[in-house]
Amino acid sequence: MNYEKIFSISSYAEFEAVSLEVFRHQFKYIDIYRQFCSHLKKDPQNVTKIKDIPFLPIEFFKTHGIILKNQKPQEVFTSSGTTGQVTSKHFVSDLKLYEKSFNKAFTRFYGDPQEWIILALLPSYLERTGSSLIYMVQQLIERSGQPESGFYLHDLDALNETILKTDEKKKVMLIGVSFALLDLVEKYNYRLKNTVIMETGGMKGRRREMIREELHAVLKNRFGVEHIHSEYGMTELLSQAYSKEEGIFECPPWMRLLIRDPEDPLTYLSPGKTGGINVIDLANLNSCSFIATQDLGKDLGNDKTEILGRFDQSDIRGCNLMVL
Repeated sequence: MNYEKIFSISSYAEFEAVSLEVFRHQFKYIDIYRQFCSHLKKDPQNVTKIKDIPFLPIEFFKTHGIILKNQKPQEVFTSSGTTGQVTSKHFVSDLKLYEKSFNKAFTRFYGDPQEWIILALLPSYLERTGSSLIYMVQQLIERSGQPESGFYLHDLDALNETILKTDEKKKVMLIGVSFALLDLVEKYNYRLKNTVIMETGGMKGRRREMIREELHAVLKNRFGVEHIHSEYGMTELLSQAYSKEEGIFECPPWMRLLIRDPEDPLTYLSPGKTGGINVIDLANLNSCSFIATQDLGKDLGNDKTEILGRFDQSDIRGCNLMVL
């Protein structure tokens, strides 16, 4: 299938048409997905609209290698997890597809990476291998081309110096895991002018879990900014949604979030009601584009979604905040 068809989507009608085409493609070439669909008595003959498409539970990425028949992974991204947890594995057969997805999405929401100094405070991700987030941020740092851009593992003093040196002169984006951002603002206090703070969620067992409102209130106060930005992504996806304020997320045109009834996973809720998040990520062309996550959200209309957290019994995993 032509990648350009995915990344040239400009309307809901196009999105639905390409989604159904991708569904037929993956039904044919991904054995475990076809078995799952068949169990639900769904096939290309009776799937005629998006809400007919079966969404594969995200847990399947822990138990199966999900990839198109006869393809081999160029890279295997893995999720983070505490000791003893089974982690998800995303078999990516074409890294160029991932790169195109995150580059186009970042540019859509924030402009050319060359306009930014990109600082990354992602210690828990850097300390392991196989992180899709690290791969993405590394590529964005390289595209930035700014000498100050880079990763900061545990050197908060050096990061602080860079922030103070660059904030008044250039556009800066600090991408950080929640616990590390809190570590930084406990040591330093800021009144930033040109720096965007983007949290990727996750305490990784380093701190108590906080609801988004509490976390953002602390970060806004200590960084001296009006809004905290967020990225919604995960190992199992090749695309990201972004929030520029208040946990309200928007997707790029080839990605969409649907809200299912937590009591009846084959039924969808009307806007304003809280339920489980189903993700369509058409960039997942060579794995599975239709995933039922363990996250909770609310459709706000106008292609905006509020991410509220996750189901109580699901695993603690990166890029998401827990519901308490």
